[in-house]
Amino acid sequence: MTIIEQLIALRTLFLREIYRFSRIWVQTIVPPIIMVALYFIIFGKLIGSQIGDVKGFSYIVYIVPGMIMMSIITNSYANTVSSFYSCKFQRHIEEMLVSPMPTYIIIWGFVSGGVARGGLIGLAVSLTATLFTEIHVYHVWLLLLVTLLTSILFSLAGLVNAVYANSFDDISLIPTFVLTPLTYLGGIFYSIDMLPPFWRELSMLNPILYMVDAFRLGMLGVSDIDPLLSLSVISAFVIVLYAVVHLLISRGVGVRS
Repeated sequence: MTIIEQLIALRTLFLREIYRFSRIWVQTIVPPIIMVALYFIIFGKLIGSQIGDVKGFSYIVYIVPGMIMMSIITNSYANTVSSFYSCKFQRHIEEMLVSPMPTYIIIWGFVSGGVARGGLIGLAVSLTATLFTEIHVYHVWLLLLVTLLTSILFSLAGLVNAVYANSFDDISLIPTFVLTPLTYLGGIFYSIDMLPPFWRELSMLNPILYMVDAFRLGMLGVSDIDPLLSLSVISAFVIVLYAVVHLLISRGVGVRS
């Protein structure tokens, strides 16, 4: 395929992904907004008013970056895992694999949809947050960079899950038993400086902590971790996951029998 043909193929996959999640917006866009609004009411207004300031910010302001990042993570992941597995289930992923499209075009076609949905939900959650508190932006370019890298990372992670999934139940196992615990323990609702030394060191093994912390730095200007370390960790995971996904799809793992 020529470069122009590859760009056309990538654009087609991207538009297909956009159409797929936008036509069922009641299931893909509305629920995250309602869930986050409930978090702000319960944790931000009701419980947060009893906690006091965290690193110089009211509790509801402090958790806003984590809530946005949680929405980006879950929706980027959910979009690619459900889309790729649906292609497997409906058996038209084989058509992509036998077409002249390079493997990386197939991967980025799905990933671009996850990035678009994650970014859209992140924006929607940010607008929802303005109904409850003031939104701060300390470093807009850091916010955009962390959003992009995180949504790419979890879009790739969703593809790995989808490759190995053999049923619709399988695509919910990782989000339920791995992604959700790591997200809630990733510093969304607290600073790791509040933890005892042992738990603080243990938290450093959680990759989501680095994403939440870097995003909080971009919004509030405060962090618990060196931003260069956070960006390095996120980038390393993106590179590793991309290599894994490319290897799995190029070999037809989970597709060819």
